[in-house]
Amino acid sequence: MTRKRALVLINKTAGMGRAGNDTFDIVKKLAENGYEPLVYPIIPGTELSSEILLSQYDGKIDMVLCSGGDGTLNHVMSAIMDMDQKPVLAYVPAGSTNDFAKGLGIPAQRSKAIDIAVLGKEYTYDVGRIGERYFNYVAAFGAFSKVSYATDQELKNVLGYAAYVISAIAELPQNIGYSTHMKVEAEGISEEGDYLFGAISNSASVGGMNLFGDSDIHQDDGKMELMLIRSPKNLAEFNAILTALATREEGNPYITFKQVRWANFYSEDEVEWTLDGEFGGAYKESRIEVVNKAITIRVK
Repeated sequence: MTRKRALVLINKTAGMGRAGNDTFDIVKKLAENGYEPLVYPIIPGTELSSEILLSQYDGKIDMVLCSGGDGTLNHVMSAIMDMDQKPVLAYVPAGSTNDFAKGLGIPAQRSKAIDIAVLGKEYTYDVGRIGERYFNYVAAFGAFSKVSYATDQELKNVLGYAAYVISAIAELPQNIGYSTHMKVEAEGISEEGDYLFGAISNSASVGGMNLFGDSDIHQDDGKMELMLIRSPKNLAEFNAILTALATREEGNPYITFKQVRWANFYSEDEVEWTLDGEFGGAYKESRIEVVNKAITIRVK
């Protein structure tokens, strides 16, 4: 029997530290279904980083199975994008929010996620690119965008998603006052103003919150969802923005929402971006593009 090869990468520090608990179950499921499992822990900053491991196995594996959070998946996906022969990606979510998995219908229950990772159907989805960096589901700037990567990992391990809420509340005063002046160009859009928050997303859920309502969002259509929220000048405007987000009101003067294939952002000062919940760099000028059907993943 000729076996396919599966590289299994496990980030033990993701989420509640559960990613290593079912390593045997993953290996057993793979072996029972014709795979030779090659298992490594992910230790960033060492020879056991996902980037180094995947570069060493370029052309030598059929699948890479990632067990970790959204940030872990971002590193694995980015490393796959740099490979000459891209393997199928499988994902067993073990983070605190797992936004991307939710968007693809990959369940939080790990036994079911393992079944899908090994036996699920293949689905090819879009990724975003900003400069030389890639993201699976969101690139964001402004209020609260720092919360996911600035929240202490031990706090996230103990409290899960509640840790993000606590961090957001702690930063609430400066977030309400956040404002960055930008010029934004995209398909059918050219505007300039002071913004509280901006994001390009390939998922309805960002930071565990459904920002995009019932919009018709697909992860493989060559488009992502651009959202821009203008900075309120007073509490009444801030409340109007919150109401618009809660009621998904269309045509609100404070909110721009449009599906785009690309977008350019210009500012006089460097603006920090978060990519899939991790720090993504600071730029005065940035271009975001959608790479259509870039990665193939196992889904339900």
